[in-house]
Amino acid sequence: MAQMTAFTLLMGILYIGDVVSSKTKAWISSVFVCAVLFVIGYWTFFPENIVEIAGIPPVVATLLMYLLITNMGTLLSIKELANQWKTIVITLSGILGIVVLLLTVGSLVFDYKTVLVAVPPLVGGVVSSLIMSEAAQTAGLTSLSVLAILIYVMQGFAGYPLTSIMLKKEGKRMLEKYRSGEWIPVHEQENGQTETDEEIPRLFKNIPAKYHTDFSRIFRLAIVALAAYYVSAWCAPFVSISPFVLCLFFGVVASSLGFLEKQPLKKANSFGFAILGLMLFIFDGLKKATPEMLEELFLPMVGIIVIGVIGMYIFSAVVGKLLGVSKEMAFAVSLTALYGFPADYIITNEVIQSLTEDEKEKEALTSHMMPPMLVAGFITVTIVSVVLAGIFSSILLSL
Repeated sequence: MAQMTAFTLLMGILYIGDVVSSKTKAWISSVFVCAVLFVIGYWTFFPENIVEIAGIPPVVATLLMYLLITNMGTLLSIKELANQWKTIVITLSGILGIVVLLLTVGSLVFDYKTVLVAVPPLVGGVVSSLIMSEAAQTAGLTSLSVLAILIYVMQGFAGYPLTSIMLKKEGKRMLEKYRSGEWIPVHEQENGQTETDEEIPRLFKNIPAKYHTDFSRIFRLAIVALAAYYVSAWCAPFVSISPFVLCLFFGVVASSLGFLEKQPLKKANSFGFAILGLMLFIFDGLKKATPEMLEELFLPMVGIIVIGVIGMYIFSAVVGKLLGVSKEMAFAVSLTALYGFPADYIITNEVIQSLTEDEKEKEALTSHMMPPMLVAGFITVTIVSVVLAGIFSSILLSL
C-alpha cells in the first residue's frame, strides 16, 4: 500500500469518528467509532503495518507521547495537582473493586489462573499486558498469554462509551449549577474572573515577541520533557518512575514557574497533528485482535471485563460518595484504567465541546473534569497496573 493511500484511509476513519461523535453529541465517542473501524479494516484489507506505512512508526509515537503529556501538564497548576488527592483515592478504590470482584466472583466463573492473567491488563496499559503475557507463556499457558493482550486491546470498547455517558451526565449537572450561580469554578473564585491565557510565559516577557516562534515553544517543551526523561533514568537504580508521569508533573511545574505557556503545542499549531499521530499508534494495537482469537477467547474476555467494570463501579461510587464526589465523576475517573492517555483527554474534550458553545462555560467544565481525568489516567495505567502485574505474574509462576 502506498504511504498516501494508507494516510488518507486512516484520516478518513478519524474524521468519521468525529462526525459520529458530533452527530450524537458525544453519546458515542469518536474513539469508540475509530476502534470499531480499525478492527474491521484489519479483518479485511488493511496491511498489518498500515500505521507505520502512513508515517507513524513506534519511535515517532513515543516522541509525541513525551510532548503531549508535558503539554497536558500545563493545563494544571501545582495547587490543582495537590487537590487531586480525592481522584487518586477514588481511582485506587475502582481498581480495588476490579481486583476484589474478579478474585471472588470471577474465580467462581473462570479458572483462577485466567483471572490472575486478566486483572493487570484490565487496569493498565501495554506494559502490564506484556508482563502478564510473558508470564503466561513461561507457565506454558499459551491461550492465556493471548488473553492478556486481547483484554488490553478490547477493554476500550467498554471504557469509551461508558466514560462518554458518565461525563455527559456530570457535565450537564455542573453546567446547570454554573448557569444558576450555585457553582463557581476555583479559577474564577481566585481571580474574580476567568484566568487569562498568556501568549508569552512570565520568564520570557522581556524577549521581543518576534522571537516567540512555533519552534521556540516546541524547543522549551522538549527541554522540559528531556528533563523528565533524565530524572526518570537517574532514579531507575533506586526507584522506577515512568518518564511519562514525570512529564505530566514537570509540565505543571514549568507552567507554574512561567517557563511554559498553557498548551504550548496548541500555540505552536502542532497539537492536532500530535494527537493524530498518537491516536493512530494506539489503534495500531488492534491488529492483534484476529477473528480466530476473538472467537476462542470471547466469553472469558467479555465476562472478565463485565465483572471487573461492575466491581469498579460499586467501589468507586461508594468511596466517591464518602468524599463528596458524584457517582458519575467517580466512575468516569476509575474508567480511565481501561484506556489511559490520550483517550481520557479526547473523550473529556469532545464531551465538553458537545455540551456548550460558550467559551466561559467550556473553561468551567474543563477546570472541573479535565484535571481529575488526566491524573487518574496516569495513576492507573502507568503506575498501579505495572505494580499489580509484578505481583500477579509472581503468583502465577509460583502455582
